[in-house]
Amino acid sequence: MDNFIVSARKYRPVTFESVVGQAHITGTLKNAIKNNQLAQAFLFCGPRGVGKTTCARILAKTINCVNPNQQLEPCGNCESCVSFQQGNSFSIHELDAASNNSVEDIRNLTEQVRIPPQTGKYKIYIIDEVHMLSSAAFNAFLKTLEEPPSYAIFILATTEKHKIIPTILSRCQIFDFNRIKVEDMARHLAAIAEKESIGYDMEGLHLIAQKADGGLRDALSMFDQIASFSNRNITYQAVIDNLNILDYDYYFKVTDALLAEEVSGALLLFDEILSKGFDGNHFIIGLASHLRNLLVGKDPATLHLLEVSEGIKQKYLAQSQQAEASFLVSALNIANHCDLNYRTSKNQRLQVELALIKIAHLPAVLQLATTTPPVEVKKKRIEPLTPVPSTTQSVANVTPEAVQETQVAVLTPAAVQTEEEEEEVIDTPAAPEPQEDPITEPEKPAASVPKTSFFTATPLIPNLNDLASAPLEEEKPDYLRGDARQPFSAEMLLNRWNAFAEKAKKENKINLFTLMTANPPVLLDNYQIELNVENKIQENQLQEARIDLMNYLRTELQNFQLDLVTKIVENTEKKRLYTSSEKYQYMVEKNPKLEEFKKRFNLDLEL
Repeated sequence: MDNFIVSARKYRPVTFESVVGQAHITGTLKNAIKNNQLAQAFLFCGPRGVGKTTCARILAKTINCVNPNQQLEPCGNCESCVSFQQGNSFSIHELDAASNNSVEDIRNLTEQVRIPPQTGKYKIYIIDEVHMLSSAAFNAFLKTLEEPPSYAIFILATTEKHKIIPTILSRCQIFDFNRIKVEDMARHLAAIAEKESIGYDMEGLHLIAQKADGGLRDALSMFDQIASFSNRNITYQAVIDNLNILDYDYYFKVTDALLAEEVSGALLLFDEILSKGFDGNHFIIGLASHLRNLLVGKDPATLHLLEVSEGIKQKYLAQSQQAEASFLVSALNIANHCDLNYRTSKNQRLQVELALIKIAHLPAVLQLATTTPPVEVKKKRIEPLTPVPSTTQSVANVTPEAVQETQVAVLTPAAVQTEEEEEEVIDTPAAPEPQEDPITEPEKPAASVPKTSFFTATPLIPNLNDLASAPLEEEKPDYLRGDARQPFSAEMLLNRWNAFAEKAKKENKINLFTLMTANPPVLLDNYQIELNVENKIQENQLQEARIDLMNYLRTELQNFQLDLVTKIVENTEKKRLYTSSEKYQYMVEKNPKLEEFKKRFNLDLEL
């Protein structure tokens, strides 16, 4: 029985043409070989399984080949190619930086670089996973990498380019490898299946390529696994069963139920998915991807963005025609919010079910938004005020009996009109209507009053124009007002001032208490009180308590002309120490040896 070789090794590319999905890299390298413009150091970076080490080996094999063909591919028959294929080449060395990451390993490599190649033109060093080198090893490698011998070429490969120090990056030609496209990977798997006489269908191979997430090595590993599982017949159902993938059909069924507003059907399908062992977060992520594919499939210009087989693409195209774009966008938003809240939720299943219920009600909501007629704007008819019984009588001269009669007249049902009589739709220009015989309206009694609300009786207004032209009264603080202006002394003011400060202290307003007791108030002319504050913060604190303070002082001193003004005066004689640095500088001024003590014991301030 022959030893089995996995497909990732057996079908590893040996020429530039056989590399999958990296034409921009292979084309550049072939041109560099053709024009004899090879750099001293290359850096291949990209995700796992995209061909970094493979391209490094092909490059090393090609530049040492004695008889390359016209396409600049290695011949595979010369001494250098044969020795490399057998793994005993003295000119091409591979080093794993994950296990040889010390300074001593780099020093040994530097010593080997000094020895010229025994066969071939170049001595090539392939260092894989170079980001695993320590900082000291990177620094030891710098000089050799910058000025190597003319026959030495370094090819570095890494999956984490950001971990390599900038001094190394600046000495290399950097090649970024792309993730391999699903279509390219599926075609490559189909070619291998034909060589191995394995049955397949393209939908199954597409599913393997999508699951591999751009890495060909992962795809080949899954390919071998499913070929063994399905007895060398790779089908769509075999891939689903073996890789535990949620079938496309479930998402198509769930979407059909959501479009039909069948909440029960969607919840039952979700329960069936959970019973098969799938995670709710996995389902909601897949549903969001499905909705995205439907949105992409609505436009023929973006249909090629779907990385699925042709049969699945037609299903997406058919279902996308049944869903409106507004529904898909709203459903995507709901699914995205569910995904964000899923991990932090205490009831994760409820999160997904709630999202399904919201999406199922979207068609009704969108239909309601499009079919609801616009709200008609109504305007109340403003009727002129009926003149009061005596046109010369002012509002101030209206007797209480007249006001009482007015209120009674207003509250009678006969004086209240219905809402339909008070409101009418704003008229639009239209053709003139035929005139009808005018209907004489019964005269209203002269004592009628203006129309008011049924529940309130407002005082009479002489003229609407006078009201419109009247100046608006500025909003003032809610101070107590009165006519009392009793004189008082500065001592009386100070006693009441301190009493209010003690009251603030009992109410745990320590800042206000400190502010009021720090500087005494000064009594000015016209019963004005002036208080000096040190900064804007103290002024704002006093303004917050200004209303309560003024009401207290006006009531106690029986003087409603009393007012308070503040003045910001910086205290230069005695400056308060707030921060730790200010306190420390003050202590150093008192005792200069404190600075020497701090420096000697390497002390620092706690900020």
